[in-house]
Amino acid sequence: MIAITVGIVIVVCQKGSSSVKLDERFMTLTIDKFLSDMEREKPTRFTSQQLRIATDNFTNLLGSGGFGKVYKGIFSNGSIVAVKVLYGNSDKKIEEQFKAEVSTIGRVHHFSLIRLYGFCFENHLRALVYEYVGNGLLDKYLFGKNKILGFKKLLEIAVGTARGIAYLHEECQQRIIHYDIKPGNILLDANFFPKVADFGLAKLCNRENTHITMTGGRGTPGYAATRNRKNMDDNLPESQEWFPRWVWKKFECGELGELTIVCGVEEKYKETAERMMKVAFWCVQLRPESRPLMSVVGKMLEGALEIPTPLNPFQHMLDVTTCANVPAHPTQTVSTFDSEYSTQMSFVCATPVMRKYEIEIASTKLG
Repeated sequence: MIAITVGIVIVVCQKGSSSVKLDERFMTLTIDKFLSDMEREKPTRFTSQQLRIATDNFTNLLGSGGFGKVYKGIFSNGSIVAVKVLYGNSDKKIEEQFKAEVSTIGRVHHFSLIRLYGFCFENHLRALVYEYVGNGLLDKYLFGKNKILGFKKLLEIAVGTARGIAYLHEECQQRIIHYDIKPGNILLDANFFPKVADFGLAKLCNRENTHITMTGGRGTPGYAATRNRKNMDDNLPESQEWFPRWVWKKFECGELGELTIVCGVEEKYKETAERMMKVAFWCVQLRPESRPLMSVVGKMLEGALEIPTPLNPFQHMLDVTTCANVPAHPTQTVSTFDSEYSTQMSFVCATPVMRKYEIEIASTKLG
């Protein structure tokens, strides 16, 4: 009887020991997977051979720009990527582009920003590996013949883009200034949600710096963002050639009917279109301190904040004419943003204009 009892105890102990080993093995596999996933959160360094295999020796060209060509690639695990091969007039330019992209987008994650998976930096290949975004660049939908994006979707794209830029400006440990926001640098995913891309001109800035002084021009020369139409169109009358200023004239004179017809805006979206125009005019004010924070821009676009009548952003141009019987807008005065940030929920007036009209926004920014 004693022998039987001892035998049962031994069997039970063996089963218990086996169970513990299984648990330990499971925990090891789980933590290994976790650490592996964490490692993938950082940009991976790929070899040129890996990228040549993934892109079938760079045969599937997706597009090209001022800094490189982008190819579609597929890794052995089935992951689809976009591989941007950098080129330039000198190795120094390529190195600057490479460092700008890896040091900025390589350290942040946001749904409205393109994801950098990794890079390759070898003598004969400098490349960046991004997530593949299926619907391509926004500009082909704005300026192409087949304009399949409705007004509601365009508003969603504008709001999503504003959120991405707001994250870069206001929520990162170091501010990231993109310097080249335009439809050609906005990608659209399978659901046509925007992702800000091309950080080749981006710069890291200290959070204490609320304004950045530039000694030279950056971004695309002569570019000023528009909605659904190119800035310059030689086929239109001279008065309509430069679209942003022509829009302001129509807005200032209260002639929005013609404007919405030209832009193809349906009657039910006219109020939304006017809201978007007002936001755009505030964003291109001559004085930087008069421009709203990007988080405020997003709220204005969504209709969460009332938008005051914008000042004339083109008043510094000599040939700007005013409408008859329309009172001139007030002269813009010099002032600065409220630069105080608090770890507690507070209400701040983000711009001089918002102070004037007593518009406040909730803010939870860290100092």
